[in-house]
Amino acid sequence: MNMLQLSLAGGGAHREVSKILQDISFETAVARATGTPHSIFELLWHVEASQRFLLEHATGGEVDWANVALWPSEESEAEFRRVLRDFQVGQAQAQMLAEAPSDRARDALTDLAVHNAYHLGQIVLLRRLHGDWTAS
Repeated sequence: MNMLQLSLAGGGAHREVSKILQDISFETAVARATGTPHSIFELLWHVEASQRFLLEHATGGEVDWANVALWPSEESEAEFRRVLRDFQVGQAQAQMLAEAPSDRARDALTDLAVHNAYHLGQIVLLRRLHGDWTAS
């Protein structure tokens, strides 16, 4: 695994992505911690949408960023499950692209790794605030 792949998956300088998202209930995902602007659901939706569009860009697609929805318009358990599933699919795609990326893909995947690390850190903090995080 190269450094870009490790940055995307976690496990180097930060917790593995799979562990961060493991066993989050819908109730916890939509709960709002006092004084925080977003729920876990909103952050995860944002991360998945951003990842989808960055992967489109990485593979040569054109993304009209001005018209991209990056925050959810509804909260439902079905949508939460879809976002979790699609995020994991996108993570697998990012890992494959990171094996031998073009310059364009490397730039997009580096942006993706940094963006995901930032928001996944927020998700860990929210899980802690909700009493839904174990350090192991």
